[in-house]
Amino acid sequence: MSLYQDWKGDIESHSTTPEEQNIYWQEFCEAEQGVYKKILGEQRQVVEGTFKDLAEEFEMPQPWFMGFMDGISESLNESLGELEDYTEDSPVKIDIDYEKLYTNMLKVPAEWLYTLEEWDPILSEDRREQLLKDYKNSKTVHVHKVGRNDPCPCGSGKKYKKCCGKHA
Repeated sequence: MSLYQDWKGDIESHSTTPEEQNIYWQEFCEAEQGVYKKILGEQRQVVEGTFKDLAEEFEMPQPWFMGFMDGISESLNESLGELEDYTEDSPVKIDIDYEKLYTNMLKVPAEWLYTLEEWDPILSEDRREQLLKDYKNSKTVHVHKVGRNDPCPCGSGKKYKKCCGKHA
């Protein structure tokens, strides 16, 4: 069984009841927070080593470290490749794009991660506020209201009231 399958199996085995699932995710998120505190606190943009060594360094069970890699994979400068192919001895290079990571934490939303004080020397408060603003704006739908006498948005060349707005 691959390390990635171990991660998925670990999730499944702890999902028999909602209570068990909540406890599992709470424990995982606390461990994940510890990894981020260490990486951000040391301002390590690149984390390298074998899979096994990194799991040990960050004091995570191997399935959880795979979960960490799965979670951070969209926030990297270089792809991790196929997670299903990783073994204990696989070399790992996690090259973090801090702004992308911060934005992805906002999307989750992972408040326990994007509010860490370890972000302070990496991204200024102004930059974090701008990233939050940009993220919120990306989720805002802008609707252009068509007036009765405006050209119809369908491109017919007629006024809206004589075209698509005739029966509106």
